Amino acid sequence: MQIGYKLAAEAFGPAELVRQAVLAERAGFDFVEISDHYHPWLDNQGHSPFAWTVLGTIAAKTERIGLATGVTCPTVRYHPAIIAQAAATLALVSEGRFVLGVGSGERLNEHVVGRGFPDVSLRHEMFREALEIIRLLWRGGYRSYEGKHLRLEDARVFDLPDEPPPIAVAASGPPSARIAAELGDGLFATEPKPEIVRHYREAGGSGPGYAEVPTAWAPDERTAARAALETTRWAVTGWKVMSELPNPVNFAAATTTVREEDMLENFACGSDPERYVEMARQYADAGFDRLVLMNAGPDPDGFLDFYSGELDGRLRALEPAGGGGS
Repeated sequence: MQIGYKLAAEAFGPAELVRQAVLAERAGFDFVEISDHYHPWLDNQGHSPFAWTVLGTIAAKTERIGLATGVTCPTVRYHPAIIAQAAATLALVSEGRFVLGVGSGERLNEHVVGRGFPDVSLRHEMFREALEIIRLLWRGGYRSYEGKHLRLEDARVFDLPDEPPPIAVAASGPPSARIAAELGDGLFATEPKPEIVRHYREAGGSGPGYAEVPTAWAPDERTAARAALETTRWAVTGWKVMSELPNPVNFAAATTTVREEDMLENFACGSDPERYVEMARQYADAGFDRLVLMNAGPDPDGFLDFYSGELDGRLRALEPAGGGGS
């Protein structure tokens, strides 16, 4: 079992995210994962720096810890040729520590370039083409591609690592799980649903499974739950809501009925390590073997100390159902 730390780019500025990544390496985490957003989920989160600049700085300031996007959409706001170049460069400057996490995106971040946001079936078609383009460019040389939705003309990524970075593909159902199995090297999810891993394995996927575990550290669970409610109540709305709303004000309106009790139910809140193990076990039992702790509590330093002193060994001892990935 590998354990990652989620860098909440919607809640902290770039320098603070770098600082947290350095502390996460010292605390013993295997990797950090950063969201690649243009907007935060809620205005009161207050941040959304460019993830790739932050990751490059982290690579320069750390030695061991892995880096990952969680996740990048390579179809609307970005062209996949740009992501192929960015990921190759980051793999080089991090000396092979980077994993490219990709997904089909949310309207929140993709509509900003004025190209609209397609429906889910069209998003999957575009997503498949994007991954084919990225793989093609990573083979080296000048490449062209003529897809139904995306095109590439005489493009070459000149700086390529000896081994391309692994691609972890976000999935929530059978269609996206098939894309992950066919064009990815691993699976990425946000819900502890065994069927997501099952669909991936049945489609031929054999790589590791990444999943985000919702937590909120504070000395007492009520303080933690209140902090999570203030900034992270969007996380309980479900993927269909999260992928479709266009702006933070819409998420604020959609979450007016979320209660403190909902956060206590859906997050590991407070400072009891057994509650964190219980929450993480749901994801291990679903078959995930790369658990990313997403802390919505008010004190990131306290959480990192808590992880180092109370959680590291307990979480590593968890066994993913089915043996996990490689």
